[in-house]
Amino acid sequence: MINEWLWLGFAIINFAMILTIYKLFGKPGLFVWIGMSTVVANIQVLKTIELFGITATLGNIIYGTAFLATDILNEKYGKSDAKKAVWLGFFTLITMTIMMQIALQFVPAESDTVQGALQTLFDLVPQVALGSLAAYMVSQYFDVWIFSKIKNKFPADKYFWLRNNGSTMVSQLLDSLVFCGIAFYGMPWSVWIEIFISTYFIKFIVSFLDTPFFYLAKKMNVK
Repeated sequence: MINEWLWLGFAIINFAMILTIYKLFGKPGLFVWIGMSTVVANIQVLKTIELFGITATLGNIIYGTAFLATDILNEKYGKSDAKKAVWLGFFTLITMTIMMQIALQFVPAESDTVQGALQTLFDLVPQVALGSLAAYMVSQYFDVWIFSKIKNKFPADKYFWLRNNGSTMVSQLLDSLVFCGIAFYGMPWSVWIEIFISTYFIKFIVSFLDTPFFYLAKKMNVK
């Protein structure tokens, strides 16, 4: 059970860090977090762990925090700022990918000890990279859109949970479908289904856990 408890603590730390950066820096802090989280998530996702009896990737927590950040922006500042944040995350991810591909082309010195590790982390697998980029844009834009739709239909404060959970859980389902559909295209159907279900299961839990932090962010008097 050590992984499960560590994972839960890790999730709480991630969500607490969002509230901290938001409290200290306001709206710009959320923009910075979204750019950072998209990059870190794509590094952490390379590590697999045993969690709740299934094999899962580690990056799902911090990737899920990007959805919380855009929900906070959408709730408190509007749809336009949320969309801007989505594009910022996309540009950050593209920039990191390009820069690291160039960095890997440099011939390392004889004394270098990290080239192999960098290649393991950043060597581009086109199908996976395309799946990651497509899933991010499709799911994040959908999250902004459906959050706004729910907010317009149910504007009362008592529907905070519906805006947050409804938009994020559906968007994460779409994210998993797009990513797995592209990145793992050609795999045997039984293996593909197992990866898809396990991926979404973890993302669903993350979406559920972020709800109290969404409420706390809403109550913060931050410009």
